Amino acid sequence: MLDFKLFLPKQVGNTYVGSKVALWFFYILTGITLWRSQHHMFAADGGAQSIATIPLDTYSSQASSTVVGIFALWGLSQLIIGFIYLVVCLRYKALIPLMYFLGGVEYGMRAFYIGAFKPIETAGDAPGALINLPFMLLFTLMLALSIWRKSKIES
Repeated sequence: MLDFKLFLPKQVGNTYVGSKVALWFFYILTGITLWRSQHHMFAADGGAQSIATIPLDTYSSQASSTVVGIFALWGLSQLIIGFIYLVVCLRYKALIPLMYFLGGVEYGMRAFYIGAFKPIETAGDAPGALINLPFMLLFTLMLALSIWRKSKIES
């Protein structure tokens, strides 16, 4: 049974009662988020061309530098999100359902709003664009698993 009280708990502690699958996936997600952030911050191109296939070499040096700077800022945002995830992992596991909800909203907005109304020119299929819809669905599934509780058997 889905226990929606777990979505926004009255008290935020380190107790997690949802599915272990959602808990372990959150740990993996935290590691990936922290790793991904450092690449965007420290790679020479911020991952813009080497990963996202944005054709920086066809842009003026000023435009290319702007895109790289924006990717670095995005990496900083990901680092902050990763640290929030890490704090949730270590001290506030009761917030895992909320983190899945917010992640699902982020990937949904990337897939349906940003992608549709503010497309980014790429030379190929950017991995970030390809994973938006699957990640939105995965986060929705993990949200459901994180608020899932086995129903009590009444005697």
